[in-house]
Amino acid sequence: MAMVSSFLGIAFDLFDWFLEDVYGARMDWLADFLGASMLGYPYMQRAYLGAVCIAVIGPLVGTFLVHRELAMIGDTLAHTAFAGVAVGLFINATFSLSLPPLLTAFVVAVVTALLVELLIEHAGADSDTSLAIVLTGGFALGSILITATDGGIAVGIDAYLFGSLATVSKSDVGLLVFMCLLVGGVVSLAYRPLLYVTFDATAARTVRIKVRRYKRLMVVLTAFVVVSAMQIMGVILVVAMLVVPVATAALVARSFKRSILLAILAAEFAAVVGVTVSYAYGIAAGGSIVLTAIGVYVAVLGSRKLPREIPVPTMTGRNRDLVEHSADGIKADGGEEE
Repeated sequence: MAMVSSFLGIAFDLFDWFLEDVYGARMDWLADFLGASMLGYPYMQRAYLGAVCIAVIGPLVGTFLVHRELAMIGDTLAHTAFAGVAVGLFINATFSLSLPPLLTAFVVAVVTALLVELLIEHAGADSDTSLAIVLTGGFALGSILITATDGGIAVGIDAYLFGSLATVSKSDVGLLVFMCLLVGGVVSLAYRPLLYVTFDATAARTVRIKVRRYKRLMVVLTAFVVVSAMQIMGVILVVAMLVVPVATAALVARSFKRSILLAILAAEFAAVVGVTVSYAYGIAAGGSIVLTAIGVYVAVLGSRKLPREIPVPTMTGRNRDLVEHSADGIKADGGEEE
């Protein structure tokens, strides 16, 4: 136990050093160089770092979910994570404890993730219905716990519902940085079996890949991402970072790896612009980030739909004769003369 405490102490000291002396110092220099004072505020520095981390882990996990056609899992886990936060706040208000709401949210989200994967395995065609039941049930439980304390925890839960820049603490950013390293490391190590399971679970079983284990791993990672992103994105919008950048990348990417990379780049752009707009206009960070991500998607989609000029070949000699000969034998409705 003492060894664990010592290790955690060293980790926290290293993170403080990085946050203040490395990252913070670079952001202070950038604030002076650009004349943007907001980049020098510690809470804005934390918000940018947290948003950048979300923009990595969201598409990294979301790409696998979207290609498995399981984007609704993220929404389900987000709503059950809301119930987990409500449980933590309810326990604190009722028993005068100081239990971290994110801890209860992690527990509830991970348990729900395993339950959801079990439902998908056994529900078959009715999996969407099962997910909808879990989603609405989790949100209903959260709303009941809020009203059970005469609305006393409603103020505390607003930040988790809609996200907030001002409430992002060092511990929240530390959690996101840790999750970025954890999720990135796990996906890198298990990339090939996860890829097999995503596109052809039957073939994966034939080569003795433990399909069920990797499916459960992916939903647990999704639960981690959802809970970690709640403080900035909010429960209502967190699922967008799992889906929208992935949909954007799918419009232009020609390989799975490139799809992940482009999704992360699209998410990073949306995160930085969204946080900046949120500060400038005093609006919710999560909504700003999501609308920016949707704007990027629409822009990419629109660029693909633009009409392209089709060059008309010059018809001379034998080609002209063939066309004229064919025109004599074709009616206006496309039918051939007998």
